[in-house]
Amino acid sequence: MRLFVCQGCGQPLYFENVVCGSCSRKVGYLPRLTRMTALDPVNTGWRALADTERQYGFCANAQFESCNWLVAADSGQSFCVACRHNRTIPDLSAGNNLVLWRRLETAKRRLFYSLLRLQLPLVTWVQDPAGLAFDFLATTYQPVVTGHLNGAITINLAEADDSERERQRGAMGEPYRTLLGHFRHEIAHYYWDLLANNESSIEAFRSVFGDERADYGEALRRHHASGPPADWAANYVSAYASAHPWEDFAETWAHYFHIVDTLETARAFGVSTQPRVASAASLETPVDFDPYGATIDQLIEAWLPLTFAINSLNRSMGLNDLYPFVIAPAIVVKLDYVYRLVHRCPHPPDIADEVTLKAMIALLKRGAAGPLPG
Repeated sequence: MRLFVCQGCGQPLYFENVVCGSCSRKVGYLPRLTRMTALDPVNTGWRALADTERQYGFCANAQFESCNWLVAADSGQSFCVACRHNRTIPDLSAGNNLVLWRRLETAKRRLFYSLLRLQLPLVTWVQDPAGLAFDFLATTYQPVVTGHLNGAITINLAEADDSERERQRGAMGEPYRTLLGHFRHEIAHYYWDLLANNESSIEAFRSVFGDERADYGEALRRHHASGPPADWAANYVSAYASAHPWEDFAETWAHYFHIVDTLETARAFGVSTQPRVASAASLETPVDFDPYGATIDQLIEAWLPLTFAINSLNRSMGLNDLYPFVIAPAIVVKLDYVYRLVHRCPHPPDIADEVTLKAMIALLKRGAAGPLPG
């Protein structure tokens, strides 16, 4: 993620800030410009110091302190480009639901930062019944299963409870489990159906990940009963990725997002690795390129040294590795497929233009966007 500053005083800002900690100005996020902006009150709205030509208001979910994104006053929209995809939210008057939902929204906005940076098509469930929808559900009488089906992503509200998520992580034997990781994994299933599941792309997918027509339910039952193959680490980025080609793709997609966003943050802070060991020349790397447009070779060349350094820092604090994964050569091939799939997608000139978006989605579903590049 980029580094943001307050235009009023120059103070660095977190992506989640609603007020500048230095000059006390209200701040918000402009998704169209991918910038945090300081705000001045004007009429019934706000003037953005990063875009003085338009007047803005906060997303309607700001009333719950769950969103800091801005909406153009003349857009006719109440919700920001991320919150428009919410179809179901939990009962905010019940128990700890409001606090947990806010955590979900924080992770979701970081997902949407990347989707917008990559200019991936975003169609809501209102615009198209198969469009992207989020159902954030609290367990009541029936268990809630996090997953994706026909464009709808369901997230169990309990995942936002740190102790419950850690319990689940331990029960599943996972080295890593975060809300942002859930969002990045589940959105992959949506984009697989949109970008890969068509005549021009499906054979390329199968050549890398295997045949997705294998019985999914049976594959998951076998995985949970017997575990991954003994040599899974040579071919899959996680043990769960070995369960089925769909899960392999989703795990790989999530890691592509982990890599590009973390490297962009490293670049924003000028982070580079220059180990003071004569034999460690391979661990020297500057992050001096835009990861969102970089090739997989560029990404991996920077990512491996960076994660070795950060994991070493974590161990010095007695913490688990920040990135507890090994990227074998076979996984690089899969990451390259995700990179080419993402960059094959025709980029929408205006995410608010419903006609253009619907036409683009129709092309993608017909596989008319052309072969994968490279």
